[in-house]
Amino acid sequence: MSWREDCAAGLLYDATAPEREAEHIQCADLCWEYNKTRPSDMAKRESLLRQIFGVLGENPYVEPTLFCGFGKNIRAGDRFFVNNNCVFVDPGIITFGDDVMIGPQCGFYTALHPLDAQVRKTGAEIAKPIHVGNNVWFGGGVKVLPGVTIGDNAVIGAGSVVTKDIPANVLAYGNPCQVIRRLD
Repeated sequence: MSWREDCAAGLLYDATAPEREAEHIQCADLCWEYNKTRPSDMAKRESLLRQIFGVLGENPYVEPTLFCGFGKNIRAGDRFFVNNNCVFVDPGIITFGDDVMIGPQCGFYTALHPLDAQVRKTGAEIAKPIHVGNNVWFGGGVKVLPGVTIGDNAVIGAGSVVTKDIPANVLAYGNPCQVIRRLD
């Protein structure tokens, strides 16, 4: 199987595969171009975003600088808002619902490296998807780790490190992120 098929199946994959690196460079070039656009050139920005992201709903707004590992593995719904300096490490799928707001300097990471040093030295990697529901707000500096699901209407407080699933309709924050109270 290819690295992408192994990755999608939740298996260890070869992170050094030449075709993987080619996909990464293609996305990095698009992100570089996006990050150099003029703020007033909204048509060019949206065109580039639609080349970077796998799925992008209506009325996206993404501030530079943007970094995506592959881009095509990111699926975002309508009215997707991303503030500046966000990072998407996406060998695995990252899914965002509608009306998601992401504060500055947030990171979403699907890649995991093996704990065993000998396996890690081979360039093997594994990825776990991230799922974010509708109407979710991430404060600045939030980091979301591999395999996490965040429910609809959740608010994740600034500086949080989200290591486990967060249910719908809650305020959660901290390191590690934990539910503070319900919002309904």
